[in-house]
Amino acid sequence: MRIVIISGAALLLLAAAFVGLAGLGDPPGESHTHGSAHSGAEAATALPAAILGQAGPPQGQAVHYFDADPATAGYLAEPQNGGTSGGVIVIHEWNGLVDRIRQAADAIAAEGFVVLAADLYSGRTGSNREENIALMREAQAKPERIIANLDAAAKFLRQRADVSGKIATIGWCFGGGVALSYAIGGENHDATAIFYGRLLEDPEQMRHIHHEIYGTFAGQDRGIPPEQVKRFVAALRQAGIPNDIHIYDDVEHGFWLYVDRDPERNTEPARDAWQRLKDYLKRTIGG
Repeated sequence: MRIVIISGAALLLLAAAFVGLAGLGDPPGESHTHGSAHSGAEAATALPAAILGQAGPPQGQAVHYFDADPATAGYLAEPQNGGTSGGVIVIHEWNGLVDRIRQAADAIAAEGFVVLAADLYSGRTGSNREENIALMREAQAKPERIIANLDAAAKFLRQRADVSGKIATIGWCFGGGVALSYAIGGENHDATAIFYGRLLEDPEQMRHIHHEIYGTFAGQDRGIPPEQVKRFVAALRQAGIPNDIHIYDDVEHGFWLYVDRDPERNTEPARDAWQRLKDYLKRTIGG
């Protein structure tokens, strides 16, 4: 699927797809590929049960945050530590706001953040490839509505007394592309984390981004090769945007959110990516 160059926030939303990406980077502002070898400290990092396929029922609650569409049903996960923290908007994959995303939101909340999993499909989810593509294309046809939805999510979080005002977005696959688009065309926020989502290569468009970008990508993801991610990183550097973007050589698309698909291969890279994500959120929006 090629990226069609058009103006404004619609650019990436129209190009975002269910295929993944490759990635590069060392925190912050540099880029490298990584194999499966990791330090002892990284190996000791516990992975959330959500991405191992071992989580129990979601522990949060449904919330209606987007007044323009009463059918929109997000998911709110709250930390247990009290106090004030950054807010995180989680953006689902091509199949919609399913329990795996809710469970991932719970895992991020357990790290001390208030998390709102956005719903870009008006409460609907897909159960097969055809349904997923149809839902994704319907959403992409109205990029301004996606931006408005995420702006409403950011407002919802900022209005809470327990949110510091700093906001991050995290998206996987389709949601990763949307997160990058939102960094360019949405309300100002503080962090964007992309897991194998569609990219841009134009440094002029990147200049609309005013925060560090996190990215995790799979070296065996056939949707977008590592060379394309290197061009993305080059554009970020040219635009003066710090980045922590990594390619994990031996894994395939979806390896982080679905470690259970190939635990032997996915576990160590997923641990490293999880630790990087936690470090990134702490330094960009606090904890």
